[in-house]
Amino acid sequence: MGWMADEAGLEKTAANYVPLTPLSHLRRGAHVFGEVPAVIYGSHRKSYAEYYDRCTRLASALAGMGVNPGDVVATLIPNLPAQAEAHFGVPACGAVLNTINTRLDVDTVTIS
Repeated sequence: MGWMADEAGLEKTAANYVPLTPLSHLRRGAHVFGEVPAVIYGSHRKSYAEYYDRCTRLASALAGMGVNPGDVVATLIPNLPAQAEAHFGVPACGAVLNTINTRLDVDTVTIS
């Protein structure tokens, strides 16, 4: 079928392989699939370019509020678009996302 019998010499190089992290994957998605829908929730629709922009704005806002790399940002948001944006926006500023389950009882979630 035209496939090479021996793939020796085809090791990973910069020309044929770029590892993707979740953040670089979203950046690439915004570049390659900019107008394709990325988030659909009822009437809320965002393309990959818009989603990337919103995540970038969240990261910038967090950094502007003094969130530093390694800090923990906790969210108490149900499965809504804002939570999906937090999954990229928080790590984009270097922080760690701690999603708190909205189904936990109050005593479990309360800060003491």
